[in-house]
Amino acid sequence: MHLEGNGPDTLLMIHGWPDSLVLWDALVAQLAPRRRCARFTLPCYDPADDRPAPSLAQMTAHIAAIADAVSPDAPVTLVLHDWGAFYGYQYATQHPHRVARIVGVDIVDTVSGEYRRSLPMRAKAMIVGYQSVLALAYRMPTSLGDAITRRMARWLRAPSAPDTIGARMNYPYAAMLGGGFRGARPLRFAGPMLFVYGTRKPFLFHAPAWAERLAAAPGSVVHGLPTGHWVMTHRPEAFNRIVEDWLDGSG
Repeated sequence: MHLEGNGPDTLLMIHGWPDSLVLWDALVAQLAPRRRCARFTLPCYDPADDRPAPSLAQMTAHIAAIADAVSPDAPVTLVLHDWGAFYGYQYATQHPHRVARIVGVDIVDTVSGEYRRSLPMRAKAMIVGYQSVLALAYRMPTSLGDAITRRMARWLRAPSAPDTIGARMNYPYAAMLGGGFRGARPLRFAGPMLFVYGTRKPFLFHAPAWAERLAAAPGSVVHGLPTGHWVMTHRPEAFNRIVEDWLDGSG
């Protein structure tokens, strides 16, 4: 776990597939002069991390332990992307008193029926297709699974270097398709939230009606940027400015 910066607020940043804590480098450089920025690499996402893949309950407990360690006396601000968003939303739903506000990037409440109903059939087929490939790669022999995972990451235009990507990162997809997330709860969070998403994608990872409701909520803001899924690397200056302005209260 890395802790950088100074200030009264503590931000806990959680990345997703197939990234690491370096995904947040530019944002930390922007925010650390006035805020404490905590970040970590998800279990099994470091090639040297040979721990067993965590369950949903174990991952939520892992986030809780880190939040308690970096900010024992005050709630944190979560900054979340991709699978980091999924796990972070589960933490916020279970521990709302420990979360002051949320910055969600490109993904929100994908476990809700509203989201699934908002998707056209073509989008549903695309999502099932790439997620199934990654789940299968997780079960394959290492060399083949790694090769398939790296090819998928390249096709999806993931920013991580190929030599940092491997099939062990795919355990969330395997768990999801294998029924390991049956206990996942729809996001329930009453505090302010910033949601920033990319508009140049084949499909959205949120229900448009949900974003409209969030934008109307006091203190919450929704921004769409002309990017793909990795908003923070495709338009770093715009993304960093939006996040900092919202944290400062200027929206």
